Amino acid sequence: MKQNIVTSKGSYKELDNWILASEMKKFLLVCDDSIKYQKELGEHIYGLRDTLGVEVIPFSNFQPNPLYENVVDGVKLFRDKCCDGIISVGGGSAMDVAKCIKLYSNMEGDGSNGSFLEQEYMPNDIPFLAVPTTAGTGSEATRYAVIYYEGRKQSITSDSFIPGTVLMDPDCLSTLPSYQKKATMMDALCHAIESYWSVNSTDESKKYSREAIGLILENMVEYLKDANTEESRKNMLIAANIAGKAINITQTTAGHAMCYKLTSLFKVAHGHAAILCDRVLFPWMIENTDKCIDCRGEAYLKKTLDEIGQAMGCKDASEGADKLVLIFDKLGLSIPAASQKQFEELKTSVNPDRLKNHPIRLDDNIIDGLYHEILR
Repeated sequence: MKQNIVTSKGSYKELDNWILASEMKKFLLVCDDSIKYQKELGEHIYGLRDTLGVEVIPFSNFQPNPLYENVVDGVKLFRDKCCDGIISVGGGSAMDVAKCIKLYSNMEGDGSNGSFLEQEYMPNDIPFLAVPTTAGTGSEATRYAVIYYEGRKQSITSDSFIPGTVLMDPDCLSTLPSYQKKATMMDALCHAIESYWSVNSTDESKKYSREAIGLILENMVEYLKDANTEESRKNMLIAANIAGKAINITQTTAGHAMCYKLTSLFKVAHGHAAILCDRVLFPWMIENTDKCIDCRGEAYLKKTLDEIGQAMGCKDASEGADKLVLIFDKLGLSIPAASQKQFEELKTSVNPDRLKNHPIRLDDNIIDGLYHEILR
């Protein structure tokens, strides 16, 4: 599915045009707390009843790492209010909740006892627009969503719930705290890097990855300034979206598989945990290409790693790996200290399915050693 990308110029005419073209009369607004800080965007959306005669039904009853039950509540509201469209404003959690509401809205029953998770996905043509307020997850571009049911992670996959239109508003990034800018930017960078070395990579996914890596590195310094430019914010939104397109083809690899438990154990942001892992994985991979499991072979993998370094503006893989460590160090992100018990938890936390996408074989001992290096 080709996704329509529109950029706000402050008037939100693009949003109005999309609503008019969709012929909606009432839409579910799936939004997190970030909309409170987007004064102009929030006022425009909540004023649509007066300007376009379109009713807005807000839904924000969800949390980071959203629950299946949150989605069920959203589906009930969507149905009860007879909504005919969805707009999502927020970060990855808001996007994932909105995607699942779209997917489940035409399923049978009320979703009790996990019934939506057991039914076959039936595509629908509900108009769906996303407004990302962070530049990192790229969730608005992917066929993946993550929710939790009875304490267990549920990875939901469907091409049918990718938003048809994405509105990129650079002003949404102007109020982000420094730590959140750094962490989300690293999430996008890690998406692009992991997608490039994934066993599922294609010429198309690599093109996306190279473009995303270049945009991130070219705009990083300006974007992290307190008074950054609209251009740098816009480019970060584009980079995150493009990196999302890359992982939509390839999925993520060991770095993301290893970072989830770091996030929950040490209460660090997802992107912070991802760069903690990838800054160690990259040089380790360079030294261990003999363990290659990519069917394209070790020589291909070495070339791929060199190409990642070159996409980062370096001569080869080794210089690229050094640059990734330098970027992490300059950002000033913390390295948590782990107890032996936590190391045991980490070693057993990795999802084996994610490791199938990684081009070098990992076993429990290697994973344990990498975690000790990551948290040294």
